[in-house]
Amino acid sequence: MSLRMVTTADELHALRASTGTRAVVMTMGALHEGHASLVRTARDLVGPAGSVVVTVFVNPLQFGAGEDLARYPRTLDADLATAEAAGADIVFAPSVDEVYPGGEPQVRISAGPMGERLEGTYRPGHFDGMLTVVAKLLHLTRPDIALYGQKDAQQLALIRRMARDLNFPVEIVGVPTVREEDGLALSSRNRFLSPAERITALSLSRALFAARDRLAAQQALHARAEATPGTLARAAALSAIGEARAAADTAAVAQAGPGGADAVRAAARTVLEEAARLTPPLALDYLALVDPATFAEIPDDHHGAAIIAVAAKVGDTRLIDNIPLSFGVSP
Repeated sequence: MSLRMVTTADELHALRASTGTRAVVMTMGALHEGHASLVRTARDLVGPAGSVVVTVFVNPLQFGAGEDLARYPRTLDADLATAEAAGADIVFAPSVDEVYPGGEPQVRISAGPMGERLEGTYRPGHFDGMLTVVAKLLHLTRPDIALYGQKDAQQLALIRRMARDLNFPVEIVGVPTVREEDGLALSSRNRFLSPAERITALSLSRALFAARDRLAAQQALHARAEATPGTLARAAALSAIGEARAAADTAAVAQAGPGGADAVRAAARTVLEEAARLTPPLALDYLALVDPATFAEIPDDHHGAAIIAVAAKVGDTRLIDNIPLSFGVSP
């Protein structure tokens, strides 16, 4: 069917087919290729018999004092075109009164301890407002599947936790971050960056990639050490015959650990410290290497999945980014 835009829950419910899977992609508008990727993934998941709903709603509850609610871009006509081209069936663009009849809700979702870390520290109450509107939109759209981008990794983790803790009958699907050719994670806020600010902003993804590369190098050395017994003795023998460079490389292999979290953090921090000296400078909020289930910092001897996340301001624009890592797994 052709794209339909609706503004009320009653209109949306009237379009619900009796069969087929419904997927929802929740956005605050200003759609870009990252959102389009979510919609295309949703289309693939539900198939031709299913339906894809894109919500466009700038949620006032998740903007704190001094944040950019008024500045947040509103581009509904362009959003409709992007959603349709990506495969959406319905765009649900409710008013504030439709989502919050009677004003701000007295009963809200609490994000709990995870919501107080990282973004929650810098944006108090943000995740409570986010989860409240996600819960309401899940009720209003009644999907079988809901898709969210991994760029907002803490948000995704909290939505998964809410769905599990409160028994929401919906499958939560995370979709990988979409990046521009230079590595910058796609964001509606990128449009606010001047050319000079954009160059500085690239330091966020560069820092994450430096951390990923450091971990890969450590794990590769460790794998070589495990596959080459007697390496220290070989290093001593090479040194004795004057092969200093070969001896140093062999000793490094022998002493390589499986890849510690502290070294990975240090690799990213080096890039960010350099960016703080650029013009314009990068103003770091946090660099964190965390457990994806709790968003608590991991110890140096951590094994398993992790997320390295960064948030910073460049000029007046605040950006976030992250990538997943895996400790203790050789490449």
